[in-house]
This record gives sequence, structure tokens and C-alpha cells, in this order.
Amino acid sequence: MAALVPEVVVMRLPVYTRALVQLTAEGQEVISSQELGQLLRVTPAQIRKDLSYFGRFGRQGRGYNIRRLTVELQHILGIDRSWAMALVGVGHLGEAILNYRGFAPQGFNITAAFDTDPKRTGKKIGGITVQRLEEVRETIAARKIDIGIVAVPAAETQKVIDLLVAAGIKAILNYAPFAAQVPAGVKRRDIDPVLALQSMTFYLKESPK
Repeated sequence: MAALVPEVVVMRLPVYTRALVQLTAEGQEVISSQELGQLLRVTPAQIRKDLSYFGRFGRQGRGYNIRRLTVELQHILGIDRSWAMALVGVGHLGEAILNYRGFAPQGFNITAAFDTDPKRTGKKIGGITVQRLEEVRETIAARKIDIGIVAVPAAETQKVIDLLVAAGIKAILNYAPFAAQVPAGVKRRDIDPVLALQSMTFYLKESPK
């Protein structure tokens, strides 16, 4: 089914899920596509179309049971289980990632970290002991790590991603400012705050001072 679902739809599902979790916390039990659309600034038709790729979840005129839809979407996204992650690159950004407490509550656990700098290897950060990069393949296999996080300089990115792919990693979160190549069957998501800022300044330059 995954191949038949457009990527833009997959990217919207976590947004729907997060909103539903918040609504549950607020005590709401049912929501219509109209109400959810207003909350997320998405058309109700878009929400219904997105969900239709995975089945039928609501009833005409009665809306969606929020708890039930949340469980279904969490299962579809694979976030009804825990995922082990490995970080490569423990500079300033890498340290911040290791110390970030927002991953674990969502089921994403960094269980290994690697670096090439002898001053960093052996150091414990965020409860994780930094290992030598040469230990990547063995550690990923032993700890059944699913996801790689890359926070290395641009010049090192492709080499590190190739190493992770060779070790069996199928999903990579890339913080490096470099669009690395990955083979078919491997998913890569890039996070580049500078690109995001540059896209906003396009609008800011037109604003009156």
C-alpha cells in the first residue's frame, strides 16, 4: 500500500495525529472533517481524501471518533511501537540532539552515538556513551537500530550516509546542509533551518519596515 500513497499524504498524517492527541487531552471525543480542517487550515475534502487511502474511519453526519482514529493513524504511521535510533556526529548540534527530551515520549529512542573525534568518543552525553565511527555496523546490528540521524559537516555527509546504509539503516534524518543520495528502499528526510529561514525572507523583504 505504501507505494500507492502519495508522499504529501504521508507527510500530513502526523499533523492529523498530533491534533487528535491534543483534542483527546482536552476531553473531546468526536470531530468532523470540517472542524478538523478549520483547526489545521486544511480543507475537509483534503482530510477525507487523505484518510480514504487507508479505509473508512467516520460516518456521514457523525464525524470521527477521535480516540479510534488516533489509534488507527498511529498504527498506519508505525508509531504504535518504539524505534531505536543512532546519531552520527556529536558536535554542538549532535550534543543538543542527544540532550533533547522530545524524542523518547513519541517512541523514538537514541540508543547509540558515534563520532570520529577522540576528544568526544568515550564521553557520555544525554545518557549515551559516544562510540568510534568504526563501531557503527556492529552496534546497529547488535542493538537492532532502525533509524540513523546525521549531524556531520556537509563534506562528510555522503560518506556517513553510505556507511549507515551499508549497516542496514533504512531511514535517515539528515541535519547536514547537503542533499545526500540514498538507494531505493531507503528514506531520507532533510532538516535545514537555513533553507527554512531563506524561504521566509522571500516574504519579509516585501514587508514595510
